[in-house]
Amino acid sequence: MSKSILLLFAALFCINCSSDTTDPVPTPTPTETLYFPPLTGTTWETKSIESLGWKSSAVQPLLDYLELKHSKGFIILVNGRIVMENYFNGHNATTNWYWASAGKTLTSTLAGIAQQEGIININNKVSDYIGTGWTSMPLAKENLITNKHLLTMTSSIEDIANGDAVDPAHLTYKADAGTRWAYHNVYVKLQDVIAAASAQTWTNYFNTKLSDKIGMNGTWIQLDNNSVYWSTTRSMARFGLLMYNKGKWDNSVILNEDYFNQATNTSQNINLGYGYLWWLNGKANYHLPQSQATFQGSIIPTAPNDMFMALGKNDQKIYVVPSKKMVVIRMGDAADSVNLALSDFDETLWTKISALYQ
Repeated sequence: MSKSILLLFAALFCINCSSDTTDPVPTPTPTETLYFPPLTGTTWETKSIESLGWKSSAVQPLLDYLELKHSKGFIILVNGRIVMENYFNGHNATTNWYWASAGKTLTSTLAGIAQQEGIININNKVSDYIGTGWTSMPLAKENLITNKHLLTMTSSIEDIANGDAVDPAHLTYKADAGTRWAYHNVYVKLQDVIAAASAQTWTNYFNTKLSDKIGMNGTWIQLDNNSVYWSTTRSMARFGLLMYNKGKWDNSVILNEDYFNQATNTSQNINLGYGYLWWLNGKANYHLPQSQATFQGSIIPTAPNDMFMALGKNDQKIYVVPSKKMVVIRMGDAADSVNLALSDFDETLWTKISALYQ
């Protein structure tokens, strides 16, 4: 029998053998879709600790710590679904609480929306929109300050001596714009820029372009020099979910991805841990509010390096962790002493959160 005929018989034999096999064909595990809750009502899909393969034994130590540290609302989302939702100290799912400086990220987001609509350019000077004389600085120095300087905390306006005041008399020269990073309430002038450019009130523009589109329930309240957002914990989680999905709510683009990427990456070379009013974990160094010192290493070493954060006074927190498909929200009173944004609480909290999945 020729070699070619033998090869043909062998091939046919192998085909028949494979067709007789009883070994199951592996079925690919379907990728879970990202979930978005309805814009109205209280429906929100959940996911259990057990279904994620997380450690249920780590839940109670986390809850005990949150309650001990004066928390009021706490939510963990994974892929948009609620994994934990807990309330403490008289708070509940319908109670509004203040975001403090975590709300700066709302202003950052609206600046991006206004830019994509073509009504502002973040690289233009602030005085193009609200006129000159919005500071008491020499005109040449005032005109150095762009919207982007406000977004990145590099306006270089005096940040200590004049406190949170933002009237012209208290916005004084410290250094040329772009040469110094300092945490300051002057960012709020971006709300005036957006209101002037849109010919609407800040609140109307915010509600129309962001809040209503993702089902938030909050309200802006003016407290002295501060424009402060108040909402439920779930509304804060909705915003965190929007930013986890890079500015898209389901299939609707609220904020374009180019601006999102700029906002959530290092925005200048002075404070590597700061974007456009967002804090960034995992960078080589960072600055803290009211300090010109450079601290080496990640802001929260116990948390994932890719995390970006909205951080507010008295430990108001939005943590977004793309690598874990997580959004984590904490509202409440100060965990320990009063603080502007960051505290030791962040590091211990993330040790306890990480214990869930490590």
